[in-house]
Amino acid sequence: MSGDTVERPAMTRATLSRVADDADVSISTVSKVLNGRAGVSEATRRRVEELLRDHGYNRRNTPLTVAPLVEVVFSEIDSAWAIEIIAGVERTARDLDLSMLITVSGDRHKPSPDWIEGAMRRRPMGVILVFSDLSPDHRHQLRARNIPFVVVDPSGAPAADVPSIGTANWSGGYGATRHLVDLGHRDIAIVGGPEDMMCSTARLSGYRAALEGAGLDVRADFIVGTDRFHFDEGLRAGEQLLDLPRRPTAIFASSDTQALGVYEAARRRGIRIPDDLSVVGYDDVNVARWAGPPLTTVRQPLAEMAAEAVRLVVRLRDGDQPDHLHVDLESRLVVRDSTRRLT
Repeated sequence: MSGDTVERPAMTRATLSRVADDADVSISTVSKVLNGRAGVSEATRRRVEELLRDHGYNRRNTPLTVAPLVEVVFSEIDSAWAIEIIAGVERTARDLDLSMLITVSGDRHKPSPDWIEGAMRRRPMGVILVFSDLSPDHRHQLRARNIPFVVVDPSGAPAADVPSIGTANWSGGYGATRHLVDLGHRDIAIVGGPEDMMCSTARLSGYRAALEGAGLDVRADFIVGTDRFHFDEGLRAGEQLLDLPRRPTAIFASSDTQALGVYEAARRRGIRIPDDLSVVGYDDVNVARWAGPPLTTVRQPLAEMAAEAVRLVVRLRDGDQPDHLHVDLESRLVVRDSTRRLT
């Protein structure tokens, strides 16, 4: 993909000299702040940023060299889930003659504070944040430099003015649980995700609604939360559930990698899937179809979400405001061999 730079217009309502005068600094200092360069004290940097915000600074009328680059920001990339997102971004970016940069920064809610300075130095044409939102100050800093951003699968409810691409987590959780109910299962457990993540709470809510709609009790001991959507967490939760005096006949795991942890917990106890235990996962990453037996799961359209995020960043860069800033793509159940009718 091309590594050349392109020129695009920018617009400003406040001149840099006015900001420099108000901050009692040189224009070169203001330029350093704008471009995320070193050599400026933190107090001066904050003061200049405040003045840029107060003056409504926006770089649309002065020449601005930017990289034809989409920066994708993760809190972690050691999962099949992240690989699916990366692949979706890369394919779409390549089709649009854009390059991709992957950054790992911060926690699952926000990038670390020093990320924003690096982004201003790199000057990507757009930013895609995965599992993250931005602070109001960081949103202003990107917008002041005409760098659009989109959040994919936001960990919490994004601000009303933050573009986001998500998926129907509640209906996914409902559909997974309803599938098990329709197979005759009554003792259905869930391996949940982190309590501070919107997708986790939505999937759990869908699970509860499916049980209640079928007239089944929601048992507290059948709900096991986890800190991460990882194999080890699924293994721990699976062991806890399968060691209950009255163990479940079916388990809905909130991610495919958690479901594989449940597989291992069952294997260690001589519990056969699906003969003795039905298991449903979530995401439909590649490993789901390679599992033994192949995993029934809720397909989250990760590649489509990533592609839509790239296209939305490009639209925002071109000044095209979409009708809807928040888009949820449809999830659907994919039935394979890890579930069977209870006899």
